[in-house]
Amino acid sequence: MQQNFIDTIEAFASRLQCKIVYKDEQNGILKIDNQADGIHNLILGIAPPILIMEQFLFSFKADHMEMFKKLLQKNRDTIHGAFVINEEGNKVLFRYTMQLENIDFNEFEGAINSLGLLLSEYAQHIIDFSKL
Repeated sequence: MQQNFIDTIEAFASRLQCKIVYKDEQNGILKIDNQADGIHNLILGIAPPILIMEQFLFSFKADHMEMFKKLLQKNRDTIHGAFVINEEGNKVLFRYTMQLENIDFNEFEGAINSLGLLLSEYAQHIIDFSKL
C-alpha cells in the first residue's frame, strides 16, 4: 500500500514540475525541489495514514522570544502548514500533514503553493531570523 502512495505523491510532484532529488521507497521518503516556488529539499514522508511535508528553513543558536512570537503570529495567516521547531530545539521548519487515503492533486498542489507563497512573502523575516 505504501508503494501506491509513493507513486501517487511522486506523480503529483512531477505534475507540478517538481524535481525528485531523493527517493527512498523502503522508508517512504521523497525529497523534492521546486525552484519556481523557492522550495529546496522539501521532505515528503509517506507514513500511512498521513503524508508529512517538512521544509528546513533555518537554524538558530539561542532562544529569541520575539522571533518565536512572530513565527506564531505568522502561523495564524498560513493557510496550509505551520512553522515548527525540531526536537533538538535549534531549527525552524515548515510542516504540514495530510491524510493519504483521500489525497487528491488539488490538495497537494494547494500545500505546495501555500509553502511557495509563505516563502516569498516571509523571505526577509526568514533571512533575518537565520542570522540570530
